[in-house]
Amino acid sequence: MQNLSQTQQEKIKRLKLLILDVDGVLTDGRLFFDDNGKEYKCFHARDGHGIKLLRQSGVEVAVISGRKSNSVALRMQSLGVDLVYQGHEDKRAAFAEILQNLDLRAEQAAHVGDDVLDLPIMLRAGFGFAVADANFAVKQRADWCTLTPGGLGAVREVCDLIMQVQGTFDRMLQNYL
Repeated sequence: MQNLSQTQQEKIKRLKLLILDVDGVLTDGRLFFDDNGKEYKCFHARDGHGIKLLRQSGVEVAVISGRKSNSVALRMQSLGVDLVYQGHEDKRAAFAEILQNLDLRAEQAAHVGDDVLDLPIMLRAGFGFAVADANFAVKQRADWCTLTPGGLGAVREVCDLIMQVQGTFDRMLQNYL
């Protein structure tokens, strides 16, 4: 586990929910549009598998995005993620609703973000992750920064770290050995 303090490990052990931003976290942040205005997003397969493994380990996953995209809904549906909140530039209300629906406290949730729109949740959650290429203000305020940029496996890095700290990674790995 990459240089985590005892305090960081204790906070991660309490996590029951991982909340993800989309653009810049689950994607590399670039937006592709065709001539008809249709939007395309690129998701990394390792991030998707990390989400599946984390959910199997007992940690729920949610998405809160400031933008709306059908491709996000389809990708999350394929991963079994039901808690998908899109079109929420002010993400605090969605955060509160998710916590209430899951009967969790803020300290039981982690958030992965890349830009200042993510700070309101990141600063309220029990643990804040920033992707490697996040805005400097987000990285300064995060509890931990990934080594991997957003959209290129950063979410998998976070999922693996949570499972390692919570002691579930080896059990998940046994399914593949």
